[in-house]
Amino acid sequence: MHYYEVAPLRIVRADKTAFTYSSETPLDRGQLVRINVGKLLMNGLIIHETTTRPTYPVKPITECIESRPIPAAYVDLALWMASYYATPLASVLQTLLPRGLEKSRRARTIEVSAPVRKRTNFLLNNQQQAAVQKITAGATGTTLLHGVTGSGKTAVYLEVARQTIEKKRSVVILVPEIALTSQLVADFSHDFPHVIVTHSRQTEAERHLQWQAALHSKEPLVVVGPRSALFMPVPSLGLVVIDEAHEPTYKQEQSPRYSALRAAHILAEQTGAHVVLGSATPSMQDYYLAEKKPGSLIELTKPAIVNTVKPEVRIVDMTKRPLFSRHRFLSDDLLKQIEQDLASQKQVMAFHNRRGSASISLCNNCGWQAGCPRCYLPLTLHADQHLLRCHICNYTAKVPTSCPECHHTDIIHKGIGTKLIESELKKLYPDKVIARFDGDSAAADTVEQRYKELYDGDIDIIIGTQVIAKGLDLPHLRTVAIIQADAGLSLPDYSAAERTFQLLAQAIGRVGRSTHPTNVIVQSYQPTHPIIQAGLSQDYQTFYERTLAQRKHTHFPPYRFLLKLVCVYKTERSAVANSQKLAATLREQLPKDVEILGPAPAFYERQGDTYRWQLILKAPKRAQLLEVLQYLPPQHWQFELDPISLL
Repeated sequence: MHYYEVAPLRIVRADKTAFTYSSETPLDRGQLVRINVGKLLMNGLIIHETTTRPTYPVKPITECIESRPIPAAYVDLALWMASYYATPLASVLQTLLPRGLEKSRRARTIEVSAPVRKRTNFLLNNQQQAAVQKITAGATGTTLLHGVTGSGKTAVYLEVARQTIEKKRSVVILVPEIALTSQLVADFSHDFPHVIVTHSRQTEAERHLQWQAALHSKEPLVVVGPRSALFMPVPSLGLVVIDEAHEPTYKQEQSPRYSALRAAHILAEQTGAHVVLGSATPSMQDYYLAEKKPGSLIELTKPAIVNTVKPEVRIVDMTKRPLFSRHRFLSDDLLKQIEQDLASQKQVMAFHNRRGSASISLCNNCGWQAGCPRCYLPLTLHADQHLLRCHICNYTAKVPTSCPECHHTDIIHKGIGTKLIESELKKLYPDKVIARFDGDSAAADTVEQRYKELYDGDIDIIIGTQVIAKGLDLPHLRTVAIIQADAGLSLPDYSAAERTFQLLAQAIGRVGRSTHPTNVIVQSYQPTHPIIQAGLSQDYQTFYERTLAQRKHTHFPPYRFLLKLVCVYKTERSAVANSQKLAATLREQLPKDVEILGPAPAFYERQGDTYRWQLILKAPKRAQLLEVLQYLPPQHWQFELDPISLL
């Protein structure tokens, strides 16, 4: 008889993650099995074999789900994530494994749609060749590939992937958004015949089948997808590429709140793989760590295409109203440039990181403002649906025709959103093809679904939020318009300046990638702000040195580790009282070098009929923050280690 520690894929007891089961036949670590827990039949994962016979009666393993075990490195990764992020192992396994493991699936091939892109074979330039050699010849681990937009980072990925596949090792390519899978799939399908794509828009059956294909494959694979693609159980992992590695989408917002970058580094240590973090605007922590470790930073400072013409960048001061004689938020200079490009049958992109039509609806007579009754936040107007919506809890209301307090009919809507930009441009250019891409886009109108139209130039004007600022390479694009560059600069968050710089630099990087003359028109209320100026010039070093000095002075990452504690109660009094009580306890128990900020209202103090107050802890050692969790009450509290935002 053989005995095994099996971790159920559902939380059974808060103090225990695995239970002992027996099997008459030998099984492997990482085997997926069915087990009885009480009267319930559950899926489980064998963590390890128990060498000594238990002194108590144990239940037998009911059956094996898969004939092939999950590679040991992925079991070790799950155990590390549970420990590092102080999360139940069952929650981690639910993240790593697909749903419906016990279900029988009809065998079928999952078609990978790869739009045809015009590709020309070109030789890598000296910088790209040096980057490939440094990545492949160096010791396994993490390398930051910091390349200016248009420097050919994708070509480096392709060559490193080709060499990895030749060594019979698998490759995983991570993208920040599902929208960007089409572009990467198109690039990799050109050079590799078998590419597996996985993402959350696939059905449960499709994701399960792709996972099974990876698990049972005897040949090295190329996997492309967002952060969850990291957990595909490929044979002999040799390379993980994280494209646009600065994006916050690589940090999961729900439990386990893991960073795909950190998890990839741990997985590489266990498999002997290389990790490449690619970005034109890397996160400050990643750049700081890469600078500290010799050989971990590779710079691509030149465009891949010889004779690339830099875009002409023009800034428009939004406080000077004479510059807006034709339209209230589209400057005369911008409209003139749009008309020139449309006349030449070229594309224009309008970027603004706000959804909806207007952010505030109010009475011009008494000042009443439409707000969410659950979150106490302003409701956003969505004119195409003729409703007001809360972007936190999704509460909706009809657009009022008169004020509910003074009954005056003078209701006005203020603010700029992507839907408003779309409707205004359609009025100005009714005969042009205009497409909007944001969180409100229908499933058939996403960047992923319409990528070929974007690439081929069939869409004249592209409007969108940050989804269109990430890594898109559009050969027909001639002008990028940033409607309000400083929209997120004043948010009360330590990363606000970094996010503003990244969005500006990335949006500008959509042009200036070829020998064609291109334009960038930036509208801003703060045109001389240092972060705006650095973003416009894509001057990463100036931004980095300035912001790093601020972080050091204010004790924020990379100089401190952070822990965010959020107290959630139905009443404000309870939230305040309990957060004050915990703060007092922590100030008594913790060392003096652990700084405690708060308690204070969370940025979104009301969410879904609950009040939220928070504490922010800063510590020189991460282990000190893990010790804090023992003082956390079991209910009404949420925590996040290493938060990338305090909002």
